[in-house]
Amino acid sequence: MSTGRSHRPASDDSLPPEYDTLTSGIVLHDPATGAIIDANDHVEQLYGYTVARLREMTPEEFSANTYSKADNEFERRIDAAAAGEPQNFDWRIKRADGRLIWVAIQLTATTINGTEYVLGEISDITNYKHNDRRVSLFHRLLRHNLRNEITVIAGFASHIADIAASTPVARFAAKIDTAATSLTRVTESMRQVEATIGGEEAARTRRSAAVSVRDVAADLRSEHPAASISITEVTELWIDIDEAFDYALTHALENAIVHVESDEPSVSVAIDESPNTGRVEIRIDDEGPPIPAMELDALDDHSTTTATRHGSGCGLFVMKWCLESLGGELRIEPATGRGNSVYFYLPPQSPLQDEDAV
Repeated sequence: MSTGRSHRPASDDSLPPEYDTLTSGIVLHDPATGAIIDANDHVEQLYGYTVARLREMTPEEFSANTYSKADNEFERRIDAAAAGEPQNFDWRIKRADGRLIWVAIQLTATTINGTEYVLGEISDITNYKHNDRRVSLFHRLLRHNLRNEITVIAGFASHIADIAASTPVARFAAKIDTAATSLTRVTESMRQVEATIGGEEAARTRRSAAVSVRDVAADLRSEHPAASISITEVTELWIDIDEAFDYALTHALENAIVHVESDEPSVSVAIDESPNTGRVEIRIDDEGPPIPAMELDALDDHSTTTATRHGSGCGLFVMKWCLESLGGELRIEPATGRGNSVYFYLPPQSPLQDEDAV
């Protein structure tokens, strides 16, 4: 997006025109309010908003509303920078198109034409953050899940070798089978994450959100014929997706089916526009036991290496990564009454014409 700002003469409340030639984002903040006074062309491209629109917005409006930071943290950093304490931090931005990106921000006090401001230098670090999450995920899987299951397999194999003729052999063999199955699921989760690495936006397909959900649900119904999966399309919405969406939704639905103590598990899916963000919201409600807080906390704590429950732990990471690779977000809450509510948020897209609909 280019606004021709370089052809406009600089004034007391604007950046010098030369800043538009930079390949990094530059923002001029009011040190008293934190409001954006001016920004270069690169910021318009990065955030998806015009400078005129950014001037009207508060930091909370262009920040990801589910980002786990205090509402006034951005303003506090502006205050600190204005007081002579430079600030360097990562922040999550919600673009005008609903896509979430990570940026690194450096704030410093500056003076232009005799007026004091806070200058922000902004760099897109989305790919870096995604790589960091992948490294964290693979570290967790290799250090805990794979190691623990291999230990189980080796231990019970040793017991079988020692007492091959005794009655516990069948029980030990069952333990080995369970651990091996779990290990297979872990490696499949790793394969799915690896398959999404380097995915190009151009390779994605625009589809009806409801149709995409129904396709994944149909595959699972064939594998779990006793399960009931109800799908409600409150609002017709469209999304740009690839196989990462199928992986994420499959994990969400399968977890909801296999972890409930019922011969006829029931899962409900609702597709609507998020009332707070305008993004596509896909809510999966199950009747299973609450997902342990430890697992939910681990999703946002890269330094924590607590082992995860195989049925949902690895699946949660796959869901989170796959949605983030599509510019979306994962949220999980206890459902009303019982069970869990899993929310997928994805950027909304314009609908296809009837003849192009998928």
